[in-house]
Amino acid sequence: MAELSAETGVPVATVKYYLREGLLPAGRRVGPNQAQYTPEHVKRLRLVCALREIGGLSLAEVADVLGVLDAGRAARVVLGVAQDGRVTVRPVSAAARAWALGRVGELFGAPADDTDPAVANLVTVLAVCHGLGHDAVSGKLAEYAALAREVAAVDAALIDDVGPSRRPAETALITTLLGERLFAGLRHFALVDALGAAPAEA
Repeated sequence: MAELSAETGVPVATVKYYLREGLLPAGRRVGPNQAQYTPEHVKRLRLVCALREIGGLSLAEVADVLGVLDAGRAARVVLGVAQDGRVTVRPVSAAARAWALGRVGELFGAPADDTDPAVANLVTVLAVCHGLGHDAVSGKLAEYAALAREVAAVDAALIDDVGPSRRPAETALITTLLGERLFAGLRHFALVDALGAAPAEA
């Protein structure tokens, strides 16, 4: 276990905790108090840490995601489970919520179903922007959606490129959860550049 900890940078106590919680499979027993861990354990531990620390999922949510991933479910199912754990819960007025639902419905060309976690997140963000007096954000929703489709096309091509040996669902999960943080950083620098300011400036 010390070697597993050293290779991943995860404290031994955390490794033990993940083992107890079933997020990490047990190693092969080679002695009374010793177990042997493989490169697959290293990969799994790194995935758990990535989902927790960068993806922002709770331990229970990580367990749910790993469960459908290990079951060989389709990428769409894995992404749906991951999205379930990322619903932004924020109290908004009924009027703001109804307004936001209308804007999302206009985008989809049909009434929006906010029981879908992804739709619920869209509605909540737009409702909060509405409450802050930034309704202009909703005016750019179609443009944002068009850009999102372009990004999704890049993600889909990446998933195809890695092939079935790398588990497409896992690649989709990584490009979505971790890719959001990656894209946020790229977007920041692009916006700074568009505004004509250097990143170091206040």
